[in-house]
Amino acid sequence: MSRTARIGVITFPGTLDDGDAARAVRRVGAQPVPLWHAEADLHGVDAVVVPGGFSYGDYLRAGAIAAHQPVLRAVRDAARRGTPVLGICNGFQILCEAGLLPGALVRNAGLHFVCRDQRLRVETSATAWTGRYASGAEIVLPVKSIEGRYVADASTLAELESDGRVVFRYLGASPNGALHDIAGIASADGRVLGVMPHPEHAIDPLTGPSTDGLDLFRSVLDAVRDPGDA
Repeated sequence: MSRTARIGVITFPGTLDDGDAARAVRRVGAQPVPLWHAEADLHGVDAVVVPGGFSYGDYLRAGAIAAHQPVLRAVRDAARRGTPVLGICNGFQILCEAGLLPGALVRNAGLHFVCRDQRLRVETSATAWTGRYASGAEIVLPVKSIEGRYVADASTLAELESDGRVVFRYLGASPNGALHDIAGIASADGRVLGVMPHPEHAIDPLTGPSTDGLDLFRSVLDAVRDPGDA
């Protein structure tokens, strides 16, 4: 792909981290494209980021209202065609509510909001968003959520594990009690990724805690340049 990659960043009422996601996109040399929740047009973007925050105030359930907005209908269609999609924190919740990823994110085991730098293990590089990482690499990303505990039934968990779709796993004490210490999962084709910690907050050595988040955004540029690689 000779032209500059265009990565859509969605904004819902209550989204907090769209500006940070756009900054991460720019940092890797791509063009962020603002996408509005009420519009079903993705403007021909090469990939989509569903950022964190508290869409619609987390009424009903976190992500439940956002999952039914026009932009998510367009995202579902694009994902079926192979467009890479990344959901971060509230974006992960939205992707689960929209049926793009299995399982759900529920209240943390301690029922408290958790905000801290978190060690993770990258379990697989075989997704559109993790190709720049070595499988087994340990990274540090911030986590900040109250509904970050990943849950699914036993058969879904077994399928995720056997198919290599657990992408990130918490190391050390879990911040939320997620089953199997799951911090991120992917779709069967590896093009859709949901992650609870925030890679967009780990792109600058000045603000830290690391620059470990940059390789998610670099990886998707590789994937959209050569779709056969992911």
